[in-house]
This record gives sequence, C-alpha cells and structure tokens, in this order.
Amino acid sequence: MNAKNNRTLHVEDHEREELSLLVDGKSLIQGDTCSMLSQLPNGFASLIIVDPPYNLKKDFGNMTFSASSSQVYEDYLRSWFYPLCDKLTPQGSLYMCGDWRCSSSMQRVIEERLTILNRITWQREKGRGASSNWKNSMEDIWFAVKNPKDYYFNLEEVKMRRLVRAPYREDGQPKDWKETKEGKYRDTCPSNFWDDISVPFWSMPENTEHPTQKPEKLIAKLILASSREGEMVFDPFLGSGTTAVVAKKLGRQYCGIEQNPEYCLLAAKRLLLADRDQRIQGFSDGVFWERNSGH
Repeated sequence: MNAKNNRTLHVEDHEREELSLLVDGKSLIQGDTCSMLSQLPNGFASLIIVDPPYNLKKDFGNMTFSASSSQVYEDYLRSWFYPLCDKLTPQGSLYMCGDWRCSSSMQRVIEERLTILNRITWQREKGRGASSNWKNSMEDIWFAVKNPKDYYFNLEEVKMRRLVRAPYREDGQPKDWKETKEGKYRDTCPSNFWDDISVPFWSMPENTEHPTQKPEKLIAKLILASSREGEMVFDPFLGSGTTAVVAKKLGRQYCGIEQNPEYCLLAAKRLLLADRDQRIQGFSDGVFWERNSGH
C-alpha cells in the first residue's frame, strides 16, 4: 500500500495493450542496444545522451549487471560506443553519465573516438550514508563532441536564476540583478558543478521504480544546451524514458532503445502524460531555478 502522497508511476494491467502500441520500433525501441544500433542510420542524431550500466552490481528487472575489472568494463563500453559515435551528426554532441567507479574508464573510451570538452559533476543529495567511507553523493557527466571547432552550445538556454541575498546597487539602480514580485534574482552562467538537482523520489510525478532514473531537470539542461528545437535526441539506454520525455516537452525529436519491456511501457506512459503536462520541475520562465526556490 503506497503512502497517500506517493506519486510513483506504475503501468496498470488495463494500460498495457495501448502502451505496447507506442513501442513502435522507431522512436521507442525495445531490444538490446548492441543489436539495435546496426539498424539505425548513421548521422541521424544531433545529440546523444548515454546513461549506461555503471561498473557495479545492479538489478535492472530482467537483467542484472555485474561489476568487473576496469579492462573488462572498458571492453564492454567499446562494444557499443564505437558504433554509437557513428550515429552522431558531424556537429553532434554526446553526454555520458557515470560515477567514481567507472568515470575514468569512460573517459579513456570516449577519447578514443570523440573530443572531451568538459566533465560535469552533479550532486546527488539522495542516498545512504557510509559507516567506514565517505558518502557517495556525486556523479559525473562527460561532455564530448565530434568536431571541437564546430558544435552547438546555447549558453542562454541554461542559465540559472539564483536568489540575491546581498543586492548591490550602483547609482540607485540594481547592479547585475532584477527585482520581481518573487524576490531579487540574478541569472548566472552555468558551471560544471550542479548543486540544484533533486533526484526523483516518491512524491514527484516523474518518479518511477527504475533503480537509476535520472531527473528531468538534469536531462533538460543537456538538451537545451546542445540541441535546437526539432533536432533528434537519441538515448541508447532509455530506462523509464526520461530523455525521450524531456525531449518531447522541449520540442525535440527523440529516439530511445531499452531492453526491459516493462521500462519501455513506463516510458510510453510518461510520453502520453507529457502530451498533457509540459512542466519540468525546477525549470520555468525559460530559466533553471536553484533548489528549494519553489519552482
């Protein structure tokens, strides 16, 4: 029995037939990534967002991923990463998510095919403490491009609105901040450290039972920064559909591959819900708001 305010999404039995029709083999593909990549055209995606299994034991419903040596894990990455890079346009960008265990392996493999421009580190405030180690509360996202001299990046789309606690005036006028009915705010340039992300939990409407679900706000930053409206965003490890859902909300085309049929149905359900609700928690009025700002 769920708590009263638990908004975690589930696929109900009466929804399955309708949702299965949305797993169409085109924008929402059920299958193994390595096998499915060969069926997709090269150069079709302007942006690829990759959240593969990390190098640790994790149960993904119909499949359990096991930890291995760094060499074995890097060979696993290469098995799909090389053909994945062929799916990027010449000006395309790629983001790959990882944690401290696998981030160095990811860096080595990415650099074999693309040019890394940055490493984003974001704060996961969710998680258990550790009795004999530091709590693991950070993850990485590698930002890489095909051509470091010709790629798309829109800084204005990903500025963060922060509360100004000590507003400075010059000649009586606000200096680098704006006063609104909601308070005094400054729109700031984004850095590669993100401390404004809330991991989905049971009271958030985007939450599912997927064990490694990424927040819509996090994915929205990547999509707005590195793609234009109407362009194709591709996720080869779609999970419960976050990348596709956010791409749809932001007016992009989307394509995703997911091996687990239950997660595919969850993704389909979230895509249907996105037709009625375009909101992304933490993003409104064209800006990203700092955590706990009420947006």
